[in-house]
Amino acid sequence: MGTNKAFLEFQGRSLLSNALELARSVTGEVRIVGASEQFSAFGTVVQDVYPNRGPLGGIHAALKSSDTELNLITGVDLPLLDARFLKHVMHIATKCDALVTVPRVNGHYEPLCAVYRKLFAVVADAALGAGQNKIDALFPEVPTWVISAEELASGGFSPAMFRNINTREDWKEAQQEFANRAARL
Repeated sequence: MGTNKAFLEFQGRSLLSNALELARSVTGEVRIVGASEQFSAFGTVVQDVYPNRGPLGGIHAALKSSDTELNLITGVDLPLLDARFLKHVMHIATKCDALVTVPRVNGHYEPLCAVYRKLFAVVADAALGAGQNKIDALFPEVPTWVISAEELASGGFSPAMFRNINTREDWKEAQQEFANRAARL
């Protein structure tokens, strides 16, 4: 996109500010995985152990730095997520023994909107150490609770909240979806 997505403005705030506020509404301890020089002004920063390895590398770094059993992981580029859904995912994770509690929408896992048990760091470390970067490939190998699209719908959750921002077009579409959602309220 030519810019760090974290600093894109969405509805008058940066994606980072939006994500931090959302995470803090669900949990008391929030960390940012990234470069200290870019993010230390916004909160506690965790450095990647395996730099440039995508979401799996970031999830691994977050889990390695955590002292808690259950860890909510969200991406900065999901501006349509809402706290009610994140609380729902946390509730499910507390009721099951899965290492990962993750939604699956339109045939795709949403690994940056999931709850991971700290032990998943061991699985991630082994995969990253072996040169594997794909997190989705790990879910069938570990106890995973998959939140289906049907379960999302029954809870009143729209799959549109998983729209992530990868391109300028995605950004514009997400802004329009947010405006449409606000108009319906």
